[in-house]
Amino acid sequence: MAFAAIGLQGVIMHRLGSTILLLLVILCVVLLLEGAAACSGGRCELGDRCSSEGDCGSELYCYNCWIEFAGKRCVRTTVADPFKIADTSLPFNKYAFLTTHNSFSIRGEPFHTGVPRITLYNQDDSVTDQLNNGVRALMLDVYDFRDDIWLCHSKGGKCFDFTAFEPAIGTMMEVEAFLSANPSEIVTLILEDYVSSDHGLSKLFHSAGLTKYWFPVSSMPRDGGDWPRVRDMIRRNHRLLVFTSDESKERAEGIAYQWNFMVENQCKLQRWKFLRKKPRC
Repeated sequence: MAFAAIGLQGVIMHRLGSTILLLLVILCVVLLLEGAAACSGGRCELGDRCSSEGDCGSELYCYNCWIEFAGKRCVRTTVADPFKIADTSLPFNKYAFLTTHNSFSIRGEPFHTGVPRITLYNQDDSVTDQLNNGVRALMLDVYDFRDDIWLCHSKGGKCFDFTAFEPAIGTMMEVEAFLSANPSEIVTLILEDYVSSDHGLSKLFHSAGLTKYWFPVSSMPRDGGDWPRVRDMIRRNHRLLVFTSDESKERAEGIAYQWNFMVENQCKLQRWKFLRKKPRC
């Protein structure tokens, strides 16, 4: 009897297991069909899964960001303009701006040194496209390289053929063209600065025609005070703010040392889900 009971239990469990497996397969098929048919033809909204550009609605495009999510989703092509949301009557420090990290580290950038590049990439859009899409602060790494100043994604304060992107003058001219074409916009440059050539950065900004937009260090508030109102910055054409990581440049070249005017939190958010680590602040 005991053997019969065990055999009957085994048959029941086997059938139950087969039923559960079948239900799971059906559920997966239904979810896949629902996901595929959830939206298309321009009806997909922000965050919806997509397969092509035509699936996403106005001002959205289909993009696969493997760090944030698996598969393609509809994401924004532009950001809201804070000056249009809250006009220009507030101090500059009361606004928030979209900033791109390693703005120059662009996929598809040609090899200007003739050597294949071995480094990490952070951006898909050109600097001009970033600015046109609403970015208002660019983080750039500047190095002495080949008797010029280059943008380079390197380590140890030295640029190499395989980590170099392009001479910095090209990017600076893109910034100048944007400021010239958009007289009510303000751009901030945050430089990770490894330039040691004599007044190298000053010469770079002068050559790019950016000095006419320069916000002078002498007008920057100390000790956390409010900045001038945006409308006043625009009226005075003080529409380019430049900060350097090299403290000596503030006295030598009039380029603001970033930590005299900025603060930064030290929260390290672990974004790699498979490591299962908690954020640390």
